[in-house]
Amino acid sequence: MREDMPDYCTIEAAMEVVGGKWKMAIINHLFDGTLRFGELCRAMPSITQRMLTRQLRELEADGLIRRTVYAEVPPKVEYDLTELGATLRPVAGLLESWGERYRAGIIPADSTS
Repeated sequence: MREDMPDYCTIEAAMEVVGGKWKMAIINHLFDGTLRFGELCRAMPSITQRMLTRQLRELEADGLIRRTVYAEVPPKVEYDLTELGATLRPVAGLLESWGERYRAGIIPADSTS
């Protein structure tokens, strides 16, 4: 997948992997450590279980998170960040800082520069 992308689209490549409303939020929760599916649901009450499942599958396919299934009844499934996923910590920090400034009105919504 990565080798098929032209060199000029590095932002597009990054957004393909972490873009959308939920992926960075999921990753941000996993910076604190391993979480089970239900814990992620409770941490993000406005995401549907179906959407969370979809986003987790995509993040796993892209190598950012690891899904561990334990042979128990009921099945126990845990999610944690891979080394690659952990490299997004500085990006998440910058996005969080920007979001706080935007919500506080420090960055005007109609700013063009």
